[in-house]
Amino acid sequence: MPRRAGPIQKRPIPNAKRVVAVASGKGGVGKSTVAVNLAYALSTLRPPDSSARLRVGILDLDIFGPSIPTLMGLQNSEEPLLTSGGALVPLMNHGISTMSMGYLLPRSPDTDSSNDTPVVWRGLMVQKAVQQLLFDVDWRDSNGNGLDVLAVDMPPGTGDVPLTLGQLVVVDGAVIVSTPQDVALADVRKGIAMLRKVAVPITGIVLNQSHFICPDCETRHYLYGPAEGFRTTAGRLEVPILAELPLVPGVSREGDRGVPYGLAASTPDGAGGNQWLEDMAGVAKKIWDSVS
Repeated sequence: MPRRAGPIQKRPIPNAKRVVAVASGKGGVGKSTVAVNLAYALSTLRPPDSSARLRVGILDLDIFGPSIPTLMGLQNSEEPLLTSGGALVPLMNHGISTMSMGYLLPRSPDTDSSNDTPVVWRGLMVQKAVQQLLFDVDWRDSNGNGLDVLAVDMPPGTGDVPLTLGQLVVVDGAVIVSTPQDVALADVRKGIAMLRKVAVPITGIVLNQSHFICPDCETRHYLYGPAEGFRTTAGRLEVPILAELPLVPGVSREGDRGVPYGLAASTPDGAGGNQWLEDMAGVAKKIWDSVS
């Protein structure tokens, strides 16, 4: 077989003008929750030259532990339809187009959901599935309009999936999510180093569960440690800090219900909820300004 000459040529995702990856080095830091709420916050923005809001989609690339179906309230949905050309048609909820491996797994007869169905695959099968999710999804609406922004929810770590995305896709920006603990920050440094090796631009870093604001005294309590280590890490890596999101019970509660917090929080959880919404809106604005 002939050898490939030169580096792999990156290409855009069809019908998605801009691609923003949401990544983390460590699992369990709330990356998928941030990705869903970021997608919703982006969908509320209007470009200066348009009266229409941004068309936003979210792609779940966590093959082994997909969270987007639950966070978007689509865990009991039917399998995606196919276009005449064989491309997957995204499922939509809350005005956001979504695609996930979780939509394609067989359902458990006990729960009528795919949440309990494991993916037991080796690397080559994972890479094939990732490439299909990247390039074989038709993100156009009924009028033929593509997405303004596609948010890609990455799996934790520096394995096959992040490497495949970085090598094959033109990514306009990446948002790194972390918590204050040193074990999370150590993996953040590794993740940023890997993304830079495959020439993925880092838009900024978000500190999740930074602090808890007491609803009675409005005092900040740093339940998982102070933020100084996070700020020091961001400074050393020369990565902008996009936000330090407080710990708000409603974010997790609404996520379990399949609703973005910005959509459900007509009465936010006190000062902490208000700050969370303001910070997330600010993150969306900074990302859009950066990638557009």
